[in-house]
Amino acid sequence: MSNIECPQCGAPADVTLTQCKYCGEKFNFQNEQRIMQQPVYQQPPQPAYQTQPQQVPVYDGIDPSWPIKNKNIAGVLAIFLGGFGIHKFYMGKIFQGIIYLIFCWTYIPSIIAFIEGIIYLLSNEHNFAVKHRVRLR
Repeated sequence: MSNIECPQCGAPADVTLTQCKYCGEKFNFQNEQRIMQQPVYQQPPQPAYQTQPQQVPVYDGIDPSWPIKNKNIAGVLAIFLGGFGIHKFYMGKIFQGIIYLIFCWTYIPSIIAFIEGIIYLLSNEHNFAVKHRVRLR
């Protein structure tokens, strides 16, 4: 029994096997002399025409079912009317908007909304869309 090397991975391969047990490379032995030297590696036939690589859609994290919103409008609403939670209602976060309305007399929602408005306006469009689960216009 003679051992040879796999042409693909270089691992020791037994001549009685039809494929490499490490990488799965198939062996094709044509005659006894080739067995002692090295297995013959056959290339798969190439097509006569050039094929274009298939376009794989890239998932960017934005679901097409999310509502369409504008981050600039959300930022301006947060800065000017954020004390009443108008920006939260615009973004579709009704419960948070109600909390802002309940505590609007304390001016705490106004301060928080002003900061949120600046963050909305300065954020990246893709990050804004993914974080707030909206599609941008």
